[in-house]
Amino acid sequence: MAVNAGRYGVPLFAAIVVLFHLYLIFSGLVPNLVARPLHMAMALPWVFILSAEENRMARWSGWVLCALGIGGCFYIVAQWELLDEQYGSLEGTLQFVLAGVLIVVVLEMARRAIKLALPSVAVVALLYGMFGEYLPGEFGHPGLPLSSLFGTLIITEGGIWGQLTGVSVNVVAVFVILGAFVGAGEGGQGFMSLATSLAGRYRAGAAKVSVLSSAFFGSISGSASANVASTGAITLPTMKRLGYPPSLAAAVEAVASSGGQIMPPLMGAGAFVMVELLRVRYTDIMQAAVLPAILFFVAAWVGVDMFARLYSLKPMSPEDLPTRKEVFTTAPFFAVPFGILLAMLFGSGVTPQYAAGIAIGAAALLLLADASGRLSLRRWVERLSSGSVNAAGQIASIASIILCAGIVIGVLHMTGLGVKVTSAIISLSGGNLWGALVLTAIACLILGMEVPTTAAYVICVSVAGPALQELGLPALQAHLFVFWYALLSTITPPVCGTVFIAAGMAKTPWVPVAGHAMRLGVGLYIVPLAFVANPALVHPGDGLGWALLAFAKIAGGLWLISRGLIGGSLGLYWRPALIAVGGIAIFAMGVNG
Repeated sequence: MAVNAGRYGVPLFAAIVVLFHLYLIFSGLVPNLVARPLHMAMALPWVFILSAEENRMARWSGWVLCALGIGGCFYIVAQWELLDEQYGSLEGTLQFVLAGVLIVVVLEMARRAIKLALPSVAVVALLYGMFGEYLPGEFGHPGLPLSSLFGTLIITEGGIWGQLTGVSVNVVAVFVILGAFVGAGEGGQGFMSLATSLAGRYRAGAAKVSVLSSAFFGSISGSASANVASTGAITLPTMKRLGYPPSLAAAVEAVASSGGQIMPPLMGAGAFVMVELLRVRYTDIMQAAVLPAILFFVAAWVGVDMFARLYSLKPMSPEDLPTRKEVFTTAPFFAVPFGILLAMLFGSGVTPQYAAGIAIGAAALLLLADASGRLSLRRWVERLSSGSVNAAGQIASIASIILCAGIVIGVLHMTGLGVKVTSAIISLSGGNLWGALVLTAIACLILGMEVPTTAAYVICVSVAGPALQELGLPALQAHLFVFWYALLSTITPPVCGTVFIAAGMAKTPWVPVAGHAMRLGVGLYIVPLAFVANPALVHPGDGLGWALLAFAKIAGGLWLISRGLIGGSLGLYWRPALIAVGGIAIFAMGVNG
């Protein structure tokens, strides 16, 4: 986020935001109708004031909406005990005005943070809640009193203060802070040095560095757009300087950055929402996601290697590779916090946010030193300030998405529309699981065109997840399937965010970038279907041998499919033959464990 306020005020406010979310980890139980409105109140200035558009109307309206929103949030905080006794029904003119104000503020907050698509969906949901009783047929509902509709959304934990916002407050914000603090020092350079050392010496080394660095960096950012902007700033100029076609260079960065959201240990915000919706441990999600995520990057690596043969792309020159000393001196800046995080997640019974809180402490201490071991208190303060500002901005963006999605989910639950859509999916699929999977995938692609991954996942899984489970797909696989397909919009035309960003950075038209990206990202399309056909892949804890067998089988199939899609020297008949054999290898004789 572009910050245009005073030199000291913004870092101080960012530090307050960070300390508030860290306080929630160690303070014990804070009432939800206190913590969640305060979370929104702290996000409002970043969206409406510190990132305001450069015109007078946007600035003035931003101040007004920010003040109204903060006033509404503090009303909820001050009255939370009384509101809890109203059982979701508004009382009096003031509360109706409060509901209208907060809904308008949340919608505009989302529009400014992530454009028009998600708030438009929320408006349609609100209209359905208000007037859906007049719809004929099964998609109508019995009708909801406005006092109950808006009361549930505003003064209870069933709308904007609901389950999703709780995830944003208690878990996502903490991991965002961890990622920002790791990236504020030498952690980002450590990722790049390790990736360059491991991959730069191979054919198309610069592109393979992009694949690895995006996998590493994506595990702390959880954002495809942030991944492109950060790693792409280094890898794209390098690839272009080495003679890569600009469209291929941009496609490599777009695909690799999209995959970062599914790479443990941090993954994207949607993974933490998944934990809350499934009521499972975060380590269970990590275990289920790790082999599919590696498969995705294997497919991207293979695709890059195929393109390297096609365009005669060479390794990076030795002088561009980091020395062993550079790798070993920068690696601890990300390895230590991540090591602490993983050790606590798998070696103790603490919550993910508690483990992340301890890792944040380690990351903050490491900001004292640089790669040569020199300590500097002034640099430490500057890095803490930079990390806090970055974290607070990201927290505000995610809060904007989550709060607006909470309106949609609240209306779905109150009206029973989710159950009706579930029934429609089962009916349209003829009761066939694979038919339902195809319909769900299409729905995710359409919804994800301009809605962020987390929002697309939450909305799709709310309506399609129960249908998939009713047709026999286990809950964890259903959620992972929807989460993966929610990612696909980042590289699938016509609206493909990471492709647009990468194409702009590479100064090349986006259409050929999208074409290359879809071939490179074939794993993103196939792996979710593959782990439905081979369930052992997402259950390594139940049988590692079976999981690795499924991994090897799918990896071989992806290699054949990539060869058929990209291999330039193949004859006309070999391409479809390899794709067909690859498909058979993946989907025939599924591995159940």
